[in-house]
Amino acid sequence: MSTRAHAKTEKTLNTGELSTAAVPEARYFNRELSWLAFNRRVMEEACNPAHPMLERLRFLSISGSNLDEFFMVRVAGLKGQQMQEVEAHSTDGLTPGQQLAAIVADASNLVSSQQAVWHEIRSALGERGIEVLDGDALTGEIAQWVEEHFRLQIFPILTPQALDPSHPFPFIPNKGLSVIFDLVRASDGEAVRELVLLPAATPRFVRIPGDVARYVSVETLLKRFAPQLFPGFEIRKSATFRVLRDSDIELEEEAEDLVLYFRTAIKRRRRGRVIRLEMEEGIDPGLEAVLKEELGGSDALLTETGGFLGIGDLASIVEEDRPDLKFSPYAARFPERIREYDGDCFAAIRAKDIVIHHPYETFDVVLAYLRQAASDPDVVAIKQTLYRAGKQSAVIQALIAAAEAGKSVTAVVEIKARFDEEQNLLWASALERAGVQVIYGFTSWKTHAKISMVVRREGDEFRTYCHFGTGNYHPITARIYTDLSFFTADPRMGRDAAKIFNYVTGYVEPQDLELLTVSPRHLRERLIELVDREIANALAGKPAAIWAKMNSLVDPVMIEKLYEASNAGVEIDLVIRGICCLRPGVPGMSEHIHVKSVVGRFLEHSRIWAFGNGKALPNDGAEVFISSADWMPRNFDRRVEFMLPILNPTVHDQVLDQVMVANLIDTEQSWDLQPDGRYVRDEPGEKPFNLHRYFMTNPSLSGRGAALESSGAVPKLSLRRWRAERGA
Repeated sequence: MSTRAHAKTEKTLNTGELSTAAVPEARYFNRELSWLAFNRRVMEEACNPAHPMLERLRFLSISGSNLDEFFMVRVAGLKGQQMQEVEAHSTDGLTPGQQLAAIVADASNLVSSQQAVWHEIRSALGERGIEVLDGDALTGEIAQWVEEHFRLQIFPILTPQALDPSHPFPFIPNKGLSVIFDLVRASDGEAVRELVLLPAATPRFVRIPGDVARYVSVETLLKRFAPQLFPGFEIRKSATFRVLRDSDIELEEEAEDLVLYFRTAIKRRRRGRVIRLEMEEGIDPGLEAVLKEELGGSDALLTETGGFLGIGDLASIVEEDRPDLKFSPYAARFPERIREYDGDCFAAIRAKDIVIHHPYETFDVVLAYLRQAASDPDVVAIKQTLYRAGKQSAVIQALIAAAEAGKSVTAVVEIKARFDEEQNLLWASALERAGVQVIYGFTSWKTHAKISMVVRREGDEFRTYCHFGTGNYHPITARIYTDLSFFTADPRMGRDAAKIFNYVTGYVEPQDLELLTVSPRHLRERLIELVDREIANALAGKPAAIWAKMNSLVDPVMIEKLYEASNAGVEIDLVIRGICCLRPGVPGMSEHIHVKSVVGRFLEHSRIWAFGNGKALPNDGAEVFISSADWMPRNFDRRVEFMLPILNPTVHDQVLDQVMVANLIDTEQSWDLQPDGRYVRDEPGEKPFNLHRYFMTNPSLSGRGAALESSGAVPKLSLRRWRAERGA
């Protein structure tokens, strides 16, 4: 049975309805509203009864952190356009002002939903022995303990500041949480206004010792014990507020020293224009007026929030040691075929291409590959791209070890990776000190391709081993992002990889690539060729189909090409986790296009594209590609990306018949996008299928070696069967 044949729940999520109402024949959903709809789907997982309670809290906190970043970057950009009176229209025809108005309305509804969900989860956690206390609940022994804790641990780091002509309003940093007070001095009755900024290094919650997990927020303690901070004053009014600032870094083309420019820009970011001012519900009008005046209220987007400011900070409670309230742990598998070669990654890769499906299969295999390269005396050179590597990166340590062992090591460090710029600069310095040749890539483009290349002396020749990833070289996110790691010793791919590195390090444009396609040169054009072939097949009466999985679909050129393919009769199934500007299921425009989004325990991050190639049976000739790119203008025009064909039959079957099909048939974590912009959650149906649970409990095809033949434990999925059941 098709996922679309299942009955749908009544709960729906909206995106783009403003533009739909204004332009009934609109061809696109608004990018920003589509993102807000995605974040609502994330928040909805906090209401999913199938998830343990602390995991539901984790989803809620993620939705809060996501929304913060959205305001700091996307809304900041639109606000800047509005202030500069730039009336550029979005693809769906909205001006910056119209988009901001729609965003404010949608975001306000989302924030209200977050607060309601937090109220529900907080109550449920209390029933399970995890309490978040208000000031009124601090009584008896608890009150004594928190008072002492405040006096010894919090009071010394607080700095109250008077607000008067001789004490100007202090700078509030990005994400800064503060409490403003209206006081009256007892000695003379004079009114005094004070502000206390909560230091960023201070944990948001204090855990009270005991078997029952009791938490209290720092701002609750500050308000409760304000008399200790302001002796001799009467506390009349107080209010908590929070600030979000413009955090995007605009690269100036004339920047002569990219490293110096970003070091300066990171400092400027902390003082960016206020984009959003959050205030607690019921704030005194006088205090509100002061905050608006001092924090650019005329330009900032204002939010009056009830319950809790900074939903993302709830993540600290998720760390409570309560395994009964979290997902059951599982151990990621190490590829059996590499074990058959006694852990020799190069021997295993040399024998046959391998694809690793993270996080179900461990990222340790990537680290083992790099560590072996670092210690192998026959390895002469390593080249590596680094987009996001994390703060505790074993990848960096392996590259340093290789350089110290005398190997030629080149690292392309992308210092323009948003919110990782500072960490990447630190890694670049460490790598350079170890003797690694560090390259920062293009000034105006980001190097987003994930490629590692190892050159090894074998006899009288050199052999190149390559790793291509759909995700970052980040050991932490590799545990929660679903991505593909592809290992090969195919000399054609090795030659192509070398040309891509030369492109980034020396601006030598790659000519005559044998297998790979790269942006910003020919990636969009190559995809258009593949879609055109499916159109030609459909018009010729041959089977024609496209299956694609990605994070975002925004590029209008590709959307129009998919519309053309739909009108020609090509069956198109898209799995798009986040932003989708394409409007599916519209008669005469996109009636053969189906779009779904999967949101669950893991973040779907792999990019997989498959084209039927005129074959009745997909396994007999469908072309399958993996990539580092989404279908967005930035990926096609302003980033170095790769698209790689999967040629090995076993790997081909795993990517197409396992990973792709599992996403298509999932019913427990899936939302279907409707023509009017609503996302409708799938009902599990009589035979529910959860793709994340499936891959946690079933081994993959690739990398299994002899174990595959002996066990027979191969997942029974098939794109062929799925198409037949759907009637395609």
